[in-house]
Amino acid sequence: MDDIGYRRFVPAEADLLAEFLTAEDWPYHAGGAPSAAQLREQAAAGRYDDDRTRTFWIVTSPGTGTGSTGTGTEAGLIRLLDLGDDTPLFDLRIRAAYRGAGLGTRALRWLTGYVFTEFPGIRRIEGTTRQDHHAMRRTFRSCGYVKEAHYRQAWPGPGGTVYDAVGYAIVRSDWQAGTITPPEWADEPPAPG
Repeated sequence: MDDIGYRRFVPAEADLLAEFLTAEDWPYHAGGAPSAAQLREQAAAGRYDDDRTRTFWIVTSPGTGTGSTGTGTEAGLIRLLDLGDDTPLFDLRIRAAYRGAGLGTRALRWLTGYVFTEFPGIRRIEGTTRQDHHAMRRTFRSCGYVKEAHYRQAWPGPGGTVYDAVGYAIVRSDWQAGTITPPEWADEPPAPG
């Protein structure tokens, strides 16, 4: 999969967004799936593109005219949140047919460079995943993100199952230098008594 690109979401693509998010199973995303009507309303209200949120399609074979929009196939979606803060979050989704081919790694590298280049005031980017989402955890590590948090029983899953959540982040200084600086885990003061 050599030819991929990134295209900014526009509100006129609300139907495409609704189809993308409702036609797939997203096993590692919490909160259930909104209905197509709710997604269209959210897109119209600017929840996918405004001054604090930007959404991008991950498009395979851009410019070939093979996809539903004539600009390629929408293989994934990146949603950047809290861009007005110095620590934004993101949501990354890859269609099932494209998972396991390295698309998530390429997308995370792209979004990291995009955020740090376009938003000079942002000093770190955070992401959270379920503990058992091993592919995403590998993706974080391969892109220079460091595990910073482990939240016990924090991620509600289907059927009442509750999973641990794991938080990763990258800081601008590491991204610029090409380094990885882990947190100092051994800084806990001794327990009293």
